[in-house]
This record gives sequence, structure tokens and C-alpha cells, in this order.
Amino acid sequence: MKFFFSERIVKTINKDKVIFYVYEHPLFVRLTHWVTALSLVILTMSGLEIFSSFPSFGDKIPQTNLINVPNLFRLGGWLGGSLQWHFSFMWVFISTGIIYLFLGFLTGYWKKVFFSPKDIKGLLPMIKHYFLFKPKPEQTQAYNALQKLAYTTVILLGIISVITGILLYKPVQLSPIVYLFGGFGLVRLWHFIAMCGFLLFIVGHIVMVVLHGWKNFVSIIVGWKQNPEYIKSQSEVSK
Repeated sequence: MKFFFSERIVKTINKDKVIFYVYEHPLFVRLTHWVTALSLVILTMSGLEIFSSFPSFGDKIPQTNLINVPNLFRLGGWLGGSLQWHFSFMWVFISTGIIYLFLGFLTGYWKKVFFSPKDIKGLLPMIKHYFLFKPKPEQTQAYNALQKLAYTTVILLGIISVITGILLYKPVQLSPIVYLFGGFGLVRLWHFIAMCGFLLFIVGHIVMVVLHGWKNFVSIIVGWKQNPEYIKSQSEVSK
């Protein structure tokens, strides 16, 4: 099991050039990444179709022109169809998240991805680099502080979306909890905000993949990354 889940580093020499390959993304990370990506696309599109059938965050009468979403970005065709898509992939999203968190904690992978208090000092330098074009701080680990904050935030968004989604799914049976959340309208609003958070993360994620090069995209498919910045010398290589 250790072979499949632990980080490994190999060194090759190609035309007198030393190349390091790091097994950065274990198999369970890659599988859950792509299944979650597919689930989010379907949940978002079907969710927009559901919302378009009753565009309101509280009023019993639909609020006209609240949000107009083109048919191209909606899935299901009508309320019944979109609910079937949404409920089906809801369970795919939940089970995939449970698998990711379980294996992440079991293997210690969470230490590489989750934001912790010691990462706070690294936030400002990375913000200055990305948004003010300041020099990039030296990278000493697979994910910088800003990346860790983004990944941890998106996991929290996932938890919020699941909780609010279940409340929307069974509002009568869970009516005491719905009441504690401020009522059905507010639960629906929080569910919608979580979706918007996912969309912002996806846009930022794609931009970062483009900015950081092709090898980052390849690594989430094959698991290995070529010459990552945090590998500095042969002394860091474990054989």
C-alpha cells in the first residue's frame, strides 16, 4: 500500500541533463479529482435547471428575472429531469468526497494539501506574487500557502453544499435543522453560494494550470511531475 500512496522521487539522466520525477498525485487523488470534476459539472448544470424552474431565495412566488441562465449551461430539460441528474450525482459527489478524505487521512496526504496555522506567514508573499507581480517566493513543498488555503476552502464548500443539499432534499423530515439555518430560503441561498464558490475555484484552478505549464496538467493524469521547483538537489532525492 505504501508504494501506491507515498511520495516517491526518481532521477534519470538524459543527454547529460539530470531530470527528477516526483510521484506527486497518488492514484486515489487522481481518480477522485476527475470524478469530482465531472460531478460538479453535472450538479451545477442540473442545479441551475432546478433553480430556473423556481427562481427564488425565499418568496413563495418566483422572482422574475432573478437569474437568467442560458439553456446551454443547464441540464435536464425540465424540473423532473434535472432533479434526477442532481440526485444521482449527489451521491457520486458525496461518496467520492468520503473516499478522498478517508484515504487522505489514512495515508497522511492531507498534510501536503490542508491549510494549517504555520502556512499563514506564506500567504502574503504569494498574494503579492500572483496579484502584484512581485518575485515568486522560493517553493519548498508541493503546494504553497495560497494553494493550500484554496484546496481547504473548496473542501469546506463541499461540506456546506452537502449539508444544505440534504436539507433541501428532505426539508420536511429535517425541518428543525432547516429552521436553525434560517428557513428553506436561506438554506437554498447557502447552497447557491457554495456553487458560486466552486465556480470561482474552478476558474482560478484552470488559470493556475495554464500559468504553471503543461507538466502540471500531465501530473494529475499520470501522477508524476517532472522537475518540480521544490526539488533542489540530489541530496533531497530518496532512492
